[in-house]
Amino acid sequence: MTETGRRIRILAGDVEARAGLNDGPTADRIWDALPIQGTANRWGEEIYFSIPVECPAEADARVEMAVGEIAYWPPGSAFCIFFGPTPAGGGNAPGEGAAPRAASEVNPLGFVEGDAARFTRVPDGAPVTLERA
Repeated sequence: MTETGRRIRILAGDVEARAGLNDGPTADRIWDALPIQGTANRWGEEIYFSIPVECPAEADARVEMAVGEIAYWPPGSAFCIFFGPTPAGGGNAPGEGAAPRAASEVNPLGFVEGDAARFTRVPDGAPVTLERA
């Protein structure tokens, strides 16, 4: 997937970040639905929340994610922000940091700009807003 130049602003609790969206059907549907509001759910170092967008898994759906990657989880119609290890773990080699791993395949959407570790400050239940930047 290639980035389109479209940017979103993520407000989660007291954290604000921007992210770039890739080109693809799920990203297009999310872009068209903005602004979106939800409530953060924490799953290790991932935030996810249900959004009013339904999309099937795309051809590039996967479970192995990168720190700072954003994605859409089809089974829960959820927007996901990965910023560190998740309970699903990962098969990392000794000496490597634990990578984020989704519970099941997600559609990659893009990346948070800057340090995604700031999302560690977002508690479970915090309000989240996605809007065009």
